[in-house]
Amino acid sequence: MRKRTTAAALALLLAITPLLTGCAGEPAAPDPSPTEITTPPAALLPEEPEPETYDILDPTVMPEGGERDGVPYAPFDGRVEHLFFHPVVAYPELAFDGDRMEQGIDDYMVTAREFNRILESVYERNYILVDIGDVWRESTGEDGNPVMVRSTLYIPEGKKPLIFSYDDTNYYPYMLQNGFTYKLILGKDGKIWSYGLDPRGNEVISRDLDAITILDKFVEEHPDFSPFGAKACLSLTGYEGIFGYRTQTDSQNWTAEREANRQREIQAAQPIVAELKRTGWTFGSHTWGHIRLGNSSMEKIRTDTEKWLSEVGSLVGPTDILFYPHGERPDGGDWKQTGEVFRYLQSQGFRVFCSVGTESFSFIKKDICAVICDRLHPDGTTLRSKYAEKRYGQFYDPREIIDLESRPEREVGWQ
Repeated sequence: MRKRTTAAALALLLAITPLLTGCAGEPAAPDPSPTEITTPPAALLPEEPEPETYDILDPTVMPEGGERDGVPYAPFDGRVEHLFFHPVVAYPELAFDGDRMEQGIDDYMVTAREFNRILESVYERNYILVDIGDVWRESTGEDGNPVMVRSTLYIPEGKKPLIFSYDDTNYYPYMLQNGFTYKLILGKDGKIWSYGLDPRGNEVISRDLDAITILDKFVEEHPDFSPFGAKACLSLTGYEGIFGYRTQTDSQNWTAEREANRQREIQAAQPIVAELKRTGWTFGSHTWGHIRLGNSSMEKIRTDTEKWLSEVGSLVGPTDILFYPHGERPDGGDWKQTGEVFRYLQSQGFRVFCSVGTESFSFIKKDICAVICDRLHPDGTTLRSKYAEKRYGQFYDPREIIDLESRPEREVGWQ
């Protein structure tokens, strides 16, 4: 697990549809002319003082005296809930405009307005953010072999721990015309902002249109929502770069000019990664090519993993978190058996393997040093589901979250 510093029935619902990732769930080919919007006009950037020091604390250590800032803490060994999101829709009028992308976006995303409502609701229901890397840790078993164990978290009395993770925070080219922000940038204030174009083509720099910046801002305004400084774990592919910067390679038609552009993009992405790390964000693998781990060949999985480590891991640093693309478990079910694919991925340093399900399930494997877990997915599909209250009622009332005025007219399962 990372060191502390101060500075499944619903698996198909997890997948971005083939419309969003290319045929049969494979990623679309990288754009031969990557979008270069590395430095927006200076006039658009905010001018404020440098950001304050950001403290990241360890929830596995009880505060001295059993309280911090007058708030009593207590041990927590119950279920840690886990919600994950795809990038949020900034401009519904572009996302839900009747084109071929509309249904996939409607199914698998929430809007910025809905995301804000979810934050308000979980905050009001006494959830607090914790880092997924703090929930389990590697230890030594009685037989001398490494094993994962559940950590005891010491949290404010009356609060409930909650993990957030965000999938596909890569800002794929399809998003640029469909109502999403284009990339993350570093403002003159030193904070993370989003950059993009509004429906009229105007450049917009904001902290209100992107799930990353929205959560940053919410924690600033509600510091007790993240008493340890945790934000979310960002689940990254690599085939179209990271955070809106085209840091990827392409085996076809590669030229010195494209490599020079890639190096510029890498250089521009590095301060974004550094600031995210400094302010409580962590990173996990979503594989390089968003590949299906359930039916890909061992050769393909090895090649993909090596490419992720080379092109993404080299930028964000080591991680032991792997988020299954499409929610697809390897080896016919990772909780039933430990097959060749799982053993290989574990040998590459991954210890926590996340899929998707109907509850925040977790299981420490007995035959290998690893944890498997499921997470819940607030999105258009589950917000409309007749099971919305049963499965998500502890977090929010779907009637109060879903923005039916912005979304396409489709049936809801609740009345």
